[in-house]
Amino acid sequence: MKYRSLSELRPLRLDTVAAIGGFLLAAVLFPLRFLTSQIYINTVPVILGTACALYLLSLYQQDDSRVFPTLPPAVSMALPSAVLVGLTGLVLLTVVQGARTHLFFGLASVVGTLIIGQIIFASDRDLHPGLLLLQIILFAFIFRFTALYATPGYIGIDIWTHRGFIDAILTEQSLSAISHDKHYGSPFYHLLVAASSLLYDVPIRAALYLSVGLVMPLSALLVYATTNLLVAPRWAVLATAFYAFASHVARWGMHLIPTSLGLIFFLAMLYALIRVMRIEYTIRDFSLLLLLSVAVILTHQVSTFIMLILLLAAFLAQLVFVIGPFGLTRLDSSVFRTKKPVNLVGLVVFNLGLTIFVWSLTPYRQESFLATILSYFTQTLEESAGFLNTAGGSSDEAEAGAEAAPTLIEQLVPYVDNLGFLLLLGATFVGCLYVVHRRRAEQSVFTLLLAAAFMLVFILGLPMFGIRNFIPTRWFAFLYAPMAVLGAIGVRTLRGNMTPALVASVLLVIVLIYPGAMVLAAESNAENPVFSNQHERLAYDQSELTAVESIAELTGSPQGEEIRPNQQLHTDHPYQTLFSRTGAYPSTTTATVPEDGIADHNYTVYRSEQSTDATYVTDTNGTARIAQLSRGQLCRPEQATVYTNGDVTMCTTSPARN
Repeated sequence: MKYRSLSELRPLRLDTVAAIGGFLLAAVLFPLRFLTSQIYINTVPVILGTACALYLLSLYQQDDSRVFPTLPPAVSMALPSAVLVGLTGLVLLTVVQGARTHLFFGLASVVGTLIIGQIIFASDRDLHPGLLLLQIILFAFIFRFTALYATPGYIGIDIWTHRGFIDAILTEQSLSAISHDKHYGSPFYHLLVAASSLLYDVPIRAALYLSVGLVMPLSALLVYATTNLLVAPRWAVLATAFYAFASHVARWGMHLIPTSLGLIFFLAMLYALIRVMRIEYTIRDFSLLLLLSVAVILTHQVSTFIMLILLLAAFLAQLVFVIGPFGLTRLDSSVFRTKKPVNLVGLVVFNLGLTIFVWSLTPYRQESFLATILSYFTQTLEESAGFLNTAGGSSDEAEAGAEAAPTLIEQLVPYVDNLGFLLLLGATFVGCLYVVHRRRAEQSVFTLLLAAAFMLVFILGLPMFGIRNFIPTRWFAFLYAPMAVLGAIGVRTLRGNMTPALVASVLLVIVLIYPGAMVLAAESNAENPVFSNQHERLAYDQSELTAVESIAELTGSPQGEEIRPNQQLHTDHPYQTLFSRTGAYPSTTTATVPEDGIADHNYTVYRSEQSTDATYVTDTNGTARIAQLSRGQLCRPEQATVYTNGDVTMCTTSPARN
């Protein structure tokens, strides 16, 4: 191997300058880790610096005899059968054990590794994109539907509210049943599930799984279609796997709420947008783009805002190529086909206008949705915005650490939860550096680059300043779409340019770690957390669901105005949300339990989960904390037990004290 000279490389071209600049930026950001313990501040500079270094290394390496190692044909032929056996094992494990256990997640990690290993290391002759896509989609279906099968009720918190809305629509046979709520202005999800319930003649839960639930795993094919417009099928399949395995994508495939449907329409719109930039489009193609954007607006407000960010990125990409401030109009037709930038001014103006109009008519907390969110944002800027004010992140952790040093597991869990995202982010950085080369730049890839950059600002940047109004956790699944495409391009770049030994080492890290990291992340196993002492379980067993129904019958489900302050029901979070969102006992909140102390509430509910796994309570300062409670800390000896089924107990004080 030898290295190219600087004169041969013309090092001041855009991708080289960007890589050097990224490396220097990472070096500047690195000391921030000594000011805060926020996970992304600690890790993103390292990932950025490593990605830039790898790209520069691949740029300067030269080895005319390089041959990338591939799997033997016999192994390539056997792996699909091994994956099928593994997928069958996942189903059997869930049926036999009654839940997705640690063994399930371990096997799922192995199956994911086998799939990505085939994509990256199979030879061109042994690569079968259709067969690989089938394995990916089957994995996505089984990974999600085993969770739905093993969980009575629903997975997640918000779904219980939406279930109530759908039930109200079916009962009144009218959308006016939710006219008091913000979803009145974006009702497509609720109407779809209600219509599915009537069409299939099934309960709401089954209708939800047969409509949104079925489409969510299939939506990964839209990522394949999008990527295939830009690169060869191998890398389009890799992008599909990156996306389908992603933890937040799996989350919305199990916690099926308007965010899930909004994500599906967003992926379809991303495909339609890249398509009109890559082909000689017709009015039909542009009409589809317009129709999908309207569907997003009528489905979910957060999805709508993210869609507007995507359109803004596409519009700015158009300006870059029309004005040409960086000379990016000189394209290399051997990489991307030269094409005049698509004019998106009309589309951006239409969607912005329609969004403002709909949000102005959408009710939300006694005002319009638009007025309310602008008021909240203004209040945040005035009261809590500030550099490194991570909104309950680093400062609180530091204070907690002063009282009790975290265990090794407590320190490692945040890194395990984010490891898959960080690996994909590193590949994305490499892909971004590749596409900013003057000969490779075009509107479509710049749209993906700018969209990913803007989303990262909302997810990672603004929370550093205490601004979390945009609900950054909802953005990850949307961000994974452009990241998957750019990440696949980044892997393609490393595989084609670096020496075989080095690139094989880098790619083995992705193959061996990425699937398992995503499977072990908290979002992928919310119904039965792998780290149950660190993450709350966002699902309930049958005894807990039965208890809610029984307590509702026992108390008569009194309305808020009928309940005195001392009659408010207290239990852990998230269990308290089940009472309030189902209407079983609307005035329910999180219990206040001092450290090693006893709750002082008149009406409390204890469940055995509080003594074994992570649940949240608040301390006397109102700060939420994970705690494992004994029964006596929530149901005091002097209280009377008015309901119990063995796992859940409701306690009250004597009438004389009320």
